[in-house]
Amino acid sequence: MDKMLYIAMSGANQIQRAQTQVSHNLANAATVGFKADLDSFQARALYGEGHPSRVYTQASGSGFDRSAGALMATGGEMDVAIEASGYIAVQAPDGSVAYTRAGNMRLTPSGLLETGAGHPVLGQAGPIVLPPGSRIEIGRDGTVSLIPPGERPNTLAVLDRIELADPDPAQLTKDGAGLFRLPGDQRAEPSAAVRLVPGMLETSNVQPSRALIDMIALARQYEMQVKLMKTAEDNDAAATQLLRMG
Repeated sequence: MDKMLYIAMSGANQIQRAQTQVSHNLANAATVGFKADLDSFQARALYGEGHPSRVYTQASGSGFDRSAGALMATGGEMDVAIEASGYIAVQAPDGSVAYTRAGNMRLTPSGLLETGAGHPVLGQAGPIVLPPGSRIEIGRDGTVSLIPPGERPNTLAVLDRIELADPDPAQLTKDGAGLFRLPGDQRAEPSAAVRLVPGMLETSNVQPSRALIDMIALARQYEMQVKLMKTAEDNDAAATQLLRMG
């Protein structure tokens, strides 16, 4: 079988993979703190008998878009956005430390402070747990204060501080849950330089119009690969006919 068929088939397969990546980004265009996944195509030599004169395409992940999303005012007392660089430390489902830019926080019925995705927010001594029924206030430095029910605002008491860190983004990888991790699940040193903006949320940095353009371009590339497979089939049929005539 001519190598062209394999090359076209592998190209169509990798384009489908890239389409899945773009679709995933589009589906999270409204997800708080989401960072778009990046993809790239690489040419690989096709080895076999003789000189590797042909190449095939392989799609591979190339990290995530580190640019910040736009800030959206919500006025929520438990909504925070990160000013400039930095991350909020959370507890991943496997118990390790991970990081996020999503500041849409909430309290569970048991008083556990967690993100909108359900990841416990870490404080100075582990996950932050607050007395239920109290008014919560989150400061720019991550301090978590509350006013007990029936008390005046001047009775504000600091209970804990959200762990904020500013690890090197080049070392971070994104897992399937959208959390960012350091190599070997290392823990970054807390940073006092990271600041929060209360009453705001960072939106996704996905650009829907750009993602739609990418989807259209990938669809056309896929059609081209299918046409190449059809051409390879036609060439094989013509060659077979010539052999029969001989």
